[in-house]
Amino acid sequence: MSSKDRILARIRRAVPQPGPDTPVAPEARVAPVAPEIPRDYLRVHGARTPRERVDLLAANLAEYRALVHRTDEEGLPLLLARLLAERGSRTVLVPPGLPPYWLSAADQTPVHDRETSTPRELDRVDSVVTGCALAVAETGTVVLDGSPDQGRRRITLIPDHHVCVIRVPDQVVDSVPQALERLDPARALTWISGPSATSDIELDRVEGVHGPRTLEIVLVGAQ
Repeated sequence: MSSKDRILARIRRAVPQPGPDTPVAPEARVAPVAPEIPRDYLRVHGARTPRERVDLLAANLAEYRALVHRTDEEGLPLLLARLLAERGSRTVLVPPGLPPYWLSAADQTPVHDRETSTPRELDRVDSVVTGCALAVAETGTVVLDGSPDQGRRRITLIPDHHVCVIRVPDQVVDSVPQALERLDPARALTWISGPSATSDIELDRVEGVHGPRTLEIVLVGAQ
């Protein structure tokens, strides 16, 4: 039996089906109520301390070819200024709610997130700096939800260089189930695992097709 057959068989067992000779009233032709979905899967794969959780996140982000940096609140402005300077950036996109002190040491010209900005205008910006909603350690994933320190989704998809700041350990969870409990499903969520990458049928890796080619993560917390 194929996987498809097994899935269809489970659906038939879960949803009672009338027999071939059983009359079906018009009001009974509506879709039946789906049974309760079992959620007895593992929520976390092993217990971790906050430090171990952050270390796992950093390791998985690096595995996905993101560049990971660590600093504290005091060192954040200088680190962001250095990352932008090393990139050779002249302009940087700034979400409306980004804390002003983050870029207080940067020399780049700020470009504010405006609704009227066209994709072509955004493509001319060298870098974007944002916060995040949270990060998932087990999958090395950063989640954006469009909050004021992150801006609209398009400002993190069009520029070629994205610097994302994560406050650790407060914004780090172990697993996707834990992340979903803290996220608002009504918001537009962007899940990022490393820089944009895709492969063609011959498995040739191409970066930058669906987002930035370079993703830099800054973990901000006690050193």
